[in-house]
Amino acid sequence: MSFSASVLTLYPEMFPGALGLSLAGRALEAGTWSLETIQIRDFATDRHRTVDDTPAGGGAGMVMRADVLAKAIDHASPEGDARPRLLMSPRGKPLTQARVHELAAGPGAVILCGRFEGVDQRVIDARGLEEVSIGDFILSGGEPAALVLLDAVVRLLPGVMGNAMSGEEESFENGLLEHPHYTRPQEFEGRDIPEVLISGNHKKIAAWRRAESERLTAERRPDLLAAAQPLAK
Repeated sequence: MSFSASVLTLYPEMFPGALGLSLAGRALEAGTWSLETIQIRDFATDRHRTVDDTPAGGGAGMVMRADVLAKAIDHASPEGDARPRLLMSPRGKPLTQARVHELAAGPGAVILCGRFEGVDQRVIDARGLEEVSIGDFILSGGEPAALVLLDAVVRLLPGVMGNAMSGEEESFENGLLEHPHYTRPQEFEGRDIPEVLISGNHKKIAAWRRAESERLTAERRPDLLAAAQPLAK
């Protein structure tokens, strides 16, 4: 069974975008995963295909309507669909590598891309939408965030990465940031590859990489250290 993604958006032309290239693109072409885009305006009921209205209580901007979104969600995810329903939102729970692994192990996802000031809370509650954030910043819409989420998930699907081992030491996989990398030439502008990496001593190399990961994490993301997995003996 392949991973199936359904994206609800006002801008379906933004997809597959970068997901049509490189690892994700090859996997899409091979049928490892599938991507369906759904135009939210198709579920509006007026001749102007209106999907938003002014916020209750006043204020700037517009809010995406619950009735229109409910119809779009029900079309994309009918009763019995086991895929989680996600709403890309800056107020959502931060996306983590652990959550990415959970999604990659499942049947797919239904992803709603918000626009304007936000989405009517009633449809979030009524359709059980899981709000997901990719960072503490604001985008013009949920589409770039959906692309980021799908890229993170698709690369973990079986067979997408040529060497499955290539993902095991990446940042966040063991709770730490990834160690520095080096390759030929041996010397570059007076800077040499650390001797330990060309020593052939795999135990020392593993210890050096772990120490460097801890050093970088302490400098840049000290919040991650407490939850980091211990180094295997």
